[in-house]
Amino acid sequence: MKTVLNYLLILMCFNGFAQESLTTLTLEEYLGYVKKYHPVVKQTQLLVSEGEAKLLKSRGAFDPKIEVDFDRKKFSETTYYNKLNTTFKLPTWYGVELKANFENNDGTYLNPELQTPDDGLYSAGVSVSLAKGLFMNERMATLKQAKLFTQQAQANQQLLVNDVIYNALVTYYNWLKNYQSLKTYEGYTQNAKTRLDIIKKSYLAGDKPAIDTLEASINLKNRMVDLEKAKIGYIKSKLELSNYLWIDNNIPLELEEAIIPDLNTISIIDQVLNSSLLNSDAIDITNHPKLKALQVKKDILTIDKKLKTNNLLPTVNLQYNFLTTDYDNLNSLNTANYKSGLQINFPLFLRKERGDLKLAQIKLQDINFELATTEVTLKNKINSNLQEIESYNNQHIILLDLVEDYKALIQGEERKFEIGEGSLFLVNYREVKLIENELKRIDAEYQLLSSKSNLSRTINTLF
Repeated sequence: MKTVLNYLLILMCFNGFAQESLTTLTLEEYLGYVKKYHPVVKQTQLLVSEGEAKLLKSRGAFDPKIEVDFDRKKFSETTYYNKLNTTFKLPTWYGVELKANFENNDGTYLNPELQTPDDGLYSAGVSVSLAKGLFMNERMATLKQAKLFTQQAQANQQLLVNDVIYNALVTYYNWLKNYQSLKTYEGYTQNAKTRLDIIKKSYLAGDKPAIDTLEASINLKNRMVDLEKAKIGYIKSKLELSNYLWIDNNIPLELEEAIIPDLNTISIIDQVLNSSLLNSDAIDITNHPKLKALQVKKDILTIDKKLKTNNLLPTVNLQYNFLTTDYDNLNSLNTANYKSGLQINFPLFLRKERGDLKLAQIKLQDINFELATTEVTLKNKINSNLQEIESYNNQHIILLDLVEDYKALIQGEERKFEIGEGSLFLVNYREVKLIENELKRIDAEYQLLSSKSNLSRTINTLF
C-alpha cells in the first residue's frame, strides 16, 4: 500500500522540491487530496448523474412511436379476418398528438366497419385535449420537474461536499492540535528530566536537600504520564486524518511517522479558505445551495399544484383524421373523407381532484415556511460564527502574551532557585501554569481555525 510520504516524495522530486519539505503536509495539499480523491466527494457526483438520467427518462415521453397491430383468424380453411393497423405517433409539448395511420383489413367475417379498400386505407390527423391536459399534463409536468431535479441535485451535491471538506478540515486541525500538545509535553518532560539531573548533582555536592530530588522526581513522572496521554491523542488523530487521504482507484493512504502538520496554518488559513471573513454585511446568502435547493423544491411543488389544478377541468379529447387511399397525392386529403371522435369525462364531485389540490397547496405553504426559517437560521448562524471568530482570535492573542509572560516568570524563578533564594516547588508550580496556558493557547488556535472553517461552510465557500 502506498503511503502519503512515498506519494509526496514522487511529487516533490518531480517538481524539484528540497528533501526537508517532505516532512510537512500542508493544509492546502491535504485539501487537494480530499477534493480530488475522497470517495464520498466522488459519490456526490452521482447525484447530478442521477438527475441527468431522470431528465433523459422524462424526455422519453415525447419520443415518436411506431405501433403495429396485426390480427388474423383462420379456421377450416376459411379466413375469418386479417387486420393490419400501423400507426406513427408524434407527441408535442402541449396536449396535442400528431398521428399517421395505415389500415389494411379483409376476411370473410370481417366487421363491416373495419372494411378497407384492397390497397389499404391511409389516414393523417391529430388528437387534442381541449380542457384537461391542454396546457398542463402529466407528461409536461414530469419533464419540467426532471429539469428542476437536476438543479436540486447540484445544490445538494455542494452541501454534501461542503460537509465532507469541513469534517476533513476539523480532523486536520485536531491532528495539528494534538501534535502541538505532544511537542509541548515532550519539551517540558525533557526540562523535568534535566532539572532532576541537575538537582541530583547539587544534592551529591551538598548544595540541595534530598527532598528536592524527590520533588523533582515526582514532577518528572507526572510529565511522563501526561506525555503518554498526549501520544495516544496524537496517534488517534493521525489515524482519523488517514480516513480522508486517498488517491486514484480508491486506494487509501497512510501517514508516515515523518509527516507532520503545518505549524504555520493559523497564518495562512484565510488564504486557504479563500475568504476575507470581514463582516455579515459582506456575505451574500441569496445563492446559498441550501436556499437554492429549497427554492427548486418550491418550483417543483408549484408545477405539481398547476397539474392538480388542471385536473379539476373535464376531460375533452377530440380526434380528427383525414382518410385517403392515395398517400402520394396530398390533395386527396379533404374534409369529405374523415374519421373523428369526441370523448368527454367529468366526475360530478371531484373529491379526489380537490383533495389532491389541497394537499399540493399545503406542501407549498410548508416549503414557504421552511424557506423563511432557513434564511433566518443561516443569517443568525453567520453572525454567531463571526462573533466566535472574534472571541477566539482575542483569546489567542491574549494567551500568546500570557505564555510569554509565564516563560519570563519561570526563568526568574529558576535563577532565584539556582542562587538558593527560591524553591523547587514554586518553579514547578509556575511551570504547571505555563503548560496549562500553552495548552489553552493551542486549544484557542484550534477553535479559531474550526470557527473560520465553519463560517466558510455556512456561506458555502469550501466547495
